[in-house]
Amino acid sequence: MLTTTSRRSATTLIARHLSAGASGPFQKTDFKKQADAVATSAAASTTAPEEESSKTESGGMLNRFTVTAEVTISKIFPAGFGWQSASVVAGDLGFEADTLNFALTTGFGDAVGVLGGHTAYYALKKAVVDSSISMKREVHTGILLGSAAFCSGTAWQPIVNALQGAE
Repeated sequence: MLTTTSRRSATTLIARHLSAGASGPFQKTDFKKQADAVATSAAASTTAPEEESSKTESGGMLNRFTVTAEVTISKIFPAGFGWQSASVVAGDLGFEADTLNFALTTGFGDAVGVLGGHTAYYALKKAVVDSSISMKREVHTGILLGSAAFCSGTAWQPIVNALQGAE
């Protein structure tokens, strides 16, 4: 049991610790302080809430459809084309749909489709719409997305085979 003196000592230690600015995992970093300042200034803005929400809704919905269309045109269609083309090549090479070679070939086709589609789309967009697009950045993004497509494209046929075998 703690005595009154030891309770005071513990309370004093905790108070000193907190007053020194060390508040453990809940310490405010400069980033959090800056975010709080931005949120406070945004809350104090003079824009009417109805005006702000209507701008956000229309811009947000239009932006959502634009991004969806871009992804569909630049990645989903080319990925499907790449996967299907690679499956034809894999079949011509004699790989059966239940082999690792088939899965790796189709995964590679999927990756090439995503990388090529993304890069070509942004090259065209840069030439026609926005000359500030960094093609180096977009090629790096295409490689990143293509590597993810390789993983999903490789996994696709074995998963389909496993689910068909489960029937």
